[in-house]
Amino acid sequence: MRRVHRDETGNWSHRVTEQSDALDLEPGVFKLEDPRAIAESLKRSAERSERRKAEPFRSAMSMLTFYINRAGSTLSQADRVRLEKAKEELRALYGRTGSGH
Repeated sequence: MRRVHRDETGNWSHRVTEQSDALDLEPGVFKLEDPRAIAESLKRSAERSERRKAEPFRSAMSMLTFYINRAGSTLSQADRVRLEKAKEELRALYGRTGSGH
């Protein structure tokens, strides 16, 4: 296995978020103020995608979770709350309750 140098990896999580093969995200989706708007955008992207590997709900939720996890401690508490609410909205849009399991 070849070691990847830091300068080669750059901002790989940003590239995955913006250019994922799983979903073509609408620009600025994670910066939207309204959690419902974030969820609706992710739902649209998931349902339009022909490249996703999972069902639309799982693909949309995975992308949102990925973004939250990669932002880590750089995500403000207000942004974290907003994005967690977007998860709830996404579950509601798909008629899911609880954790979605």
